[in-house]
Amino acid sequence: MKRILLLLPEGFEFLEASVFIDVFGWNLVDGDGTTKLFSCGMTKEVTSAFDQKLIADYLIEEINVDDFDALAIPGGFEQCGYYIDSFKEPILNLIREFHSKDKWIASVCVAAIVLGRSGILKGKKATTYNMNPERQAMLSKYDVNLVQEPIVVDGKIITSWNPSTAMNVAYMLLECLTSSQNMIFIRKMMGFKERKRKTTI
Repeated sequence: MKRILLLLPEGFEFLEASVFIDVFGWNLVDGDGTTKLFSCGMTKEVTSAFDQKLIADYLIEEINVDDFDALAIPGGFEQCGYYIDSFKEPILNLIREFHSKDKWIASVCVAAIVLGRSGILKGKKATTYNMNPERQAMLSKYDVNLVQEPIVVDGKIITSWNPSTAMNVAYMLLECLTSSQNMIFIRKMMGFKERKRKTTI
């Protein structure tokens, strides 16, 4: 069983988190059955950007990275405390440990900035929210090679532009953890047409 950890900083965007919950849930029920998703946060109850509450499965200090195969991180809103929470050392250290153990890390939108802050994107290609130059500048200051593409993969790190890319990031992570055939099957089962989208590697 492949175990995916969904990291939920305070102020996370619910849509960007939900794609991972749904894609890996569908795979567990209707796909090859080899994936299961768990969530974690700095607190058990985590408030999203628009004040919805989600109860995390684990606190960050309870996580043993060796028990997981991948890390998924949604973006969020500065006005809702996203950077305050996601820039805390326990979250950054968790990211560093996943990276040091060569596990997949998938991020959506401004979650790439958190990866940059952790130091794992230094010298790597990545992207982030494309509708605000300030966010791209934030990422660039971490010695990242900023790429203007919707989804960018460098090694085992996936970054992306905005909420519109979230579902494809989740499918890409599913493909990396299972197979292309299985991913295409889940896309079809969920009613999504197969799409070709340019990806930088």
